[in-house]
Amino acid sequence: MAYKLNVNGKVLTADVDPDTPLLWTLRDTLGITGPKFGCGVGQCGACTVHIDGQPVRSCSTPVSAVGEKKVTTIEGVGADPVGRKLQAAWAEFDVAQCGYCQPGQIMSATALLKAKPRPTDADIDAAMSGNICRCATYNRIRAAIKRASGQPVEA
Repeated sequence: MAYKLNVNGKVLTADVDPDTPLLWTLRDTLGITGPKFGCGVGQCGACTVHIDGQPVRSCSTPVSAVGEKKVTTIEGVGADPVGRKLQAAWAEFDVAQCGYCQPGQIMSATALLKAKPRPTDADIDAAMSGNICRCATYNRIRAAIKRASGQPVEA
């Protein structure tokens, strides 16, 4: 079945089965490879994208559930001022080690800052708890989120 998807501000057509995960539609059919496959069950966060501004796990979201909603991936998040600030902070704090989880981390952090522009540590913990980083760069992730929110960063 052909689906018209609004991805990063462009309408793209994907001819896939209705139960195809959005992740595979993005990666394999549309060539948008920023969202990563991690666990396949929505637990690790590597595949996080935004659907109408809300972070979702694209590995467990069927393409048929998207409809006409706006999908934003790591490739498009920099068009948003909050996403752009986070990407700059990520670079400043050298957050990425292996980098595999970072697209999902940035997508979750962007949703957090859009909902809570000056999050507390508890807010950050809650919003980021579903994103696993095997390299354990959690302290740098927290620092980058705080910098992007304009809060002081402890040394």
